[in-house]
Amino acid sequence: MSNLWEQMQLVPSVVRFASRAPKDPDVAWEGYWRGVRSTGRSGDVLWDAGAQRERAQYAEQLLAHFDPALPVVDVGCGNGTHTRWLAGLFPSVLGVDVSAGAIDRARQESEDVPNADYAVLDATAGDAGTLLAERLGQANVFVRGVFHVLKPNRQKALAANLHTVVGSGGNVFLAETNFRGNSLGYLAELGATRAHMPRQLQRALEHLPRPGHFGPQERARHFPAASWRLVVDGPAKIEVVPMDGTGNPQHVPGYFAVMAGAD
Repeated sequence: MSNLWEQMQLVPSVVRFASRAPKDPDVAWEGYWRGVRSTGRSGDVLWDAGAQRERAQYAEQLLAHFDPALPVVDVGCGNGTHTRWLAGLFPSVLGVDVSAGAIDRARQESEDVPNADYAVLDATAGDAGTLLAERLGQANVFVRGVFHVLKPNRQKALAANLHTVVGSGGNVFLAETNFRGNSLGYLAELGATRAHMPRQLQRALEHLPRPGHFGPQERARHFPAASWRLVVDGPAKIEVVPMDGTGNPQHVPGYFAVMAGAD
């Protein structure tokens, strides 16, 4: 764990990089994905580790609680890393993302996965849930690392849309980072120092909305018991691409939950 002095030494770099980030989050995400040169474990996208260990945590819950007869929606799919993985578990998967650049890359990387489809969609928009329900009918929903980068009003809107999508037969699985320290501590944990900012972190700072955390309290706030039934939840380990110079796996504390629409 980094100490306070080490964290404070990051401030000048963080301020410099973050000052370049677009104010509009949708513009930010599009610029981010259009600038990605490579993906995967050694690529530019810090959360695209493709870790089987992390996915193994999820697979048990997905296979236990997702009706395999229903399609799966991967919300905030990015370059389709998890969409392709889900397509190996379920017959039909649709990845959606607010960024057209992300969807272009996902389609390129998924040419050999016939049961994975993609669409540009802001899942927080007022009609997003209805559009997905009209296209798919009831569906299961997979969300990995989306809620923690949304403002509270968009978190609320996304949860409401997911309620429309799952109907009475689908479930939502979410996994979110839940680092409870401050943002400087988060960066330091991932390998940032006064002398060096890993390029994956620098790109995120320059392009993306400031992340927060999403755990049981946030889930209860945006998925209230009046509308949702909590099936199971608990801690998770979110793996990121190695950035600390060792090449060893790096993890961020996380949280997972499976939820169904209230009866």
